[in-house]
Amino acid sequence: MRRDDICMYVGPAHRAGLEAIVADRNSTSKAVWRARIVLATADGHGTNAIMRLTGKSKPCVWRWQERYIAEGVDGLLRDKTRPSGKKPLSRKVRLKVLAKTANATPANATHWSRASMAAEMGISPSSVGRIWAEAGLKPHLVRRFKMSNDPQFEEKVTDVVGLYMNPPDRALVLCVDEKSQIQALDRTQPGLPLKKGRAATMTHDYKRHGTTTLFAALDVKSGIVIGECRPRHRAKEFIRFLKRIDRCVRKHLDIHLVLDNYGTHKTPEVKAWLSRHRRFKLHFTPTSASWLNLVERFFAEITTKRIRRGIFRSIADLEGAIHDYLDRHNANPKPFVWTKTAEIILEKERRALDLLETIKAGNQPLDSEH
Repeated sequence: MRRDDICMYVGPAHRAGLEAIVADRNSTSKAVWRARIVLATADGHGTNAIMRLTGKSKPCVWRWQERYIAEGVDGLLRDKTRPSGKKPLSRKVRLKVLAKTANATPANATHWSRASMAAEMGISPSSVGRIWAEAGLKPHLVRRFKMSNDPQFEEKVTDVVGLYMNPPDRALVLCVDEKSQIQALDRTQPGLPLKKGRAATMTHDYKRHGTTTLFAALDVKSGIVIGECRPRHRAKEFIRFLKRIDRCVRKHLDIHLVLDNYGTHKTPEVKAWLSRHRRFKLHFTPTSASWLNLVERFFAEITTKRIRRGIFRSIADLEGAIHDYLDRHNANPKPFVWTKTAEIILEKERRALDLLETIKAGNQPLDSEH
């Protein structure tokens, strides 16, 4: 019997399954033409007729006739696995790429790129990318950090975090700071608006119309912000802001202020004013640890949402935008919730210090220490 005269019997159950594959709009195109080859064969069509019906070659028709005979309908729905065209990279090569990424740099750059590592190792850039992805390495990124060298770091962290997580009774906890040198910037040319397929545009150069300073006190419990703008941020302006806080907070409440170590907060004039207002109690964050002051999170939001992409043709425009943002924020305040305990923070700090000491000693840290 010649191959083009093959006869095939398809039972009712299999025929129903094949017809369902052809009729289903969600079936893949290759599953449909494979089913049609089997149905046409069962209906008595020869190989040439099936080729014209499906648009497939003779070897293709024969292949799927054989697949159906061997595996049934399920065999038509999957492809056989095939070996890759190239031999996979050996474990030795992968480890060499990882070691060179972590312990060396290219001669003409500070870090590796996929192309430079590929040229160095004699493999493809996509292979380098896969090796890095599997190991979680991103040589193009760097995270900046700063360890506090404050000798009272532990005491100050415990004090400030304690205020956030267990505030005292009959008291208000306020995070206070100044956002200085906020620039009133106007662009040299109008930007283009947002449209489909194109981001809004803004010129990189600008006209500078002066600066202002935002004094802000964030209520940790409610999220309300007491704020005002001043042209400068000296002790004189800071005392005026303390007076504003004193007027806004009910008289029967103590006021705990979380502050950074800026010199303005510790001048003799400020200390004299605080000595006359005993309900004010100051809690200083460690040096180089402004992240511990929750008002910094508010400054990040107002910068991102209202200032950075704003166009201000005068200091008055800038201050008006800031006060408008404060009013809208205070109309529907949402507090920032501190979740890290002092113990977790101090443990991370100790681990980082140990790691830095290991690096200073000339030892390469283990992967588990990262």
